[in-house]
Amino acid sequence: MLATVLAIDWEPELRGTLTVVMAVAVLMGSIYLILGTNMGARLGFLVTFAALAGWMALMGGIWWMYGIGLKGEEPSWRQVEGRTVIQDTDSLYLAGVLPERVAVGDDATPDAQSGAVEGILLDDGWTRVGESAPEFGQAEASAGVFLEDEDALAVGDFDVTAVYEVGGEAYPKIFGLDELDQVAFWHKPYYTVVEVAPYVPLRDEPGRAPNAPTVDETQTRQYVYMIRDLGSLRQPAAIICISSTFVFLGLCWLLHRRDRFVAENLARKAAAVGA
Repeated sequence: MLATVLAIDWEPELRGTLTVVMAVAVLMGSIYLILGTNMGARLGFLVTFAALAGWMALMGGIWWMYGIGLKGEEPSWRQVEGRTVIQDTDSLYLAGVLPERVAVGDDATPDAQSGAVEGILLDDGWTRVGESAPEFGQAEASAGVFLEDEDALAVGDFDVTAVYEVGGEAYPKIFGLDELDQVAFWHKPYYTVVEVAPYVPLRDEPGRAPNAPTVDETQTRQYVYMIRDLGSLRQPAAIICISSTFVFLGLCWLLHRRDRFVAENLARKAAAVGA
């Protein structure tokens, strides 16, 4: 019969449901059957349910601590609607990225404009990400996707020259220490600006090798404005851990309450027999 049930494969949902039902019946049901025959149906159910809730709380705590098991959404970069791809420095001010316009002459080179933008960003509290940092590579990959989606630049037609970030601080922290951030459940918005420089168009003459990619010093730098979605990676595990802990404590209180009633009844019975 077991082989017949497991052979059901025309409905994956039905097969998954039957698998879960059978697992619950065999694993938890067998424990309840053993305890029920020794303690009684009600007491055996309370003990079995309390053990299950305690095990779920421990499992949820381990999942919550290490970010494994049942996971939520992974962290990812999101577009800032209407302001994702910015193709000139003046639009940085209009998009709200810069607190003031870039004060450079009309004949300023792209490098001079980029330096002016960097100065304003650093004065406004932004920090420049090093090229060896993991955040640089993640922002570079996401910026390439957004540039291609907006038909601004194709992948391989530009070079990422700088990455700036601001925000993302977690709070509250114990004694203000970054090492003790176990209760820092809230975060400030985390924004990133990626500066890209277009390449000189590659030659595609038949029989000739394409030229090496070089930055076009005549084209203005373009910028990708993104916000970091921290996701909910540990949220399901946290819900399992917290809810199972409350259920476990409640069942322990019920078992303790029952033991007190049993002790009072036995004491009352002993007193009646002695009288």
